[in-house]
Amino acid sequence: MNTPTIRDDFRVEPASWDADFEDLRSVREQVFVVEQAVPREDEIDELDPKSRHVLARDADGRAIGTGRLAPTQAIGRVAVLVGWRGRGVGQAIMRVLLEQARALGYPAVELHSQAHAIPFYAALGFRSEGEPFVECGIPHQTMRLDLAPNAAREPPPLPPVPAARTLVVEDREQALAAVGELLADAKYELAIYTRDLDAALFDVAASLDAIKRVALSGRHAQIRILVQDPRKAIADGHRLVALAQRLPSAIAIRTPVEEQDLQYPAAFLLNDRRGYLFRPLGNRLEGEGSTYAPGRHAQLVALFDQIWERSVPSEDLRVLAI
Repeated sequence: MNTPTIRDDFRVEPASWDADFEDLRSVREQVFVVEQAVPREDEIDELDPKSRHVLARDADGRAIGTGRLAPTQAIGRVAVLVGWRGRGVGQAIMRVLLEQARALGYPAVELHSQAHAIPFYAALGFRSEGEPFVECGIPHQTMRLDLAPNAAREPPPLPPVPAARTLVVEDREQALAAVGELLADAKYELAIYTRDLDAALFDVAASLDAIKRVALSGRHAQIRILVQDPRKAIADGHRLVALAQRLPSAIAIRTPVEEQDLQYPAAFLLNDRRGYLFRPLGNRLEGEGSTYAPGRHAQLVALFDQIWERSVPSEDLRVLAI
């Protein structure tokens, strides 16, 4: 019998009480209200809008865990969906919350641990204080952790300026090679301006794998895509559309609405290592670029940002819940 594969690919990122309310609520309600029978009216309190929240998400962007750091210097509402327990999600959530507490200069943090979770928090260095008590019908114990301030660190040396390599594209093979090199160099960010998502370049396995790697690179991941007309991509089942649907927290797609932007003839790709590929005519593959060109890159980033601010989520993509 084949043993099912256990997926441990998840990330923990800061969350906003307003913007991420539904994801925060869904995890907390499942764990506290459904599993532990905490009254729904007690689960959300006046500290929630004032607290710093974090979310753990799986590889597809679904919320699987939560936690908060309240201005009372207390950690709370730490919850992990049952299918993800025992895989390090809770420890990762606590690590991020403790990093935030140290950054705020808190000398210590407290929490109310459910009795069964005392060993979990003790392993993180928390110690029990006072007598056990009952909260929402569940035995609890106050626990405290003294925080050592972050040690001052020498700033890291500036990275060497990378050697620039000129990219010349005259056919699909060269275009795929240039796109592949720029995607491989990217760390956390990509910007793509395209007429119809360029299936010949971005609906191929190597490009999709590289884009997914960037999308899952951490809480700083940001992939922005401008598509003048997404209808063909949707009709053709473009796999980048499906990937964006699965990873909405990292991949955002917008459509220009102003005539000057809809008539813009070019297409380009930018990474966060100052590399670019520019094609003067978006319906053709010919173009030029460089793996490192700060000046030209900055010009294209400024143009992309201007058009991005004027653009909106596509109605065609809304149908797919992107």
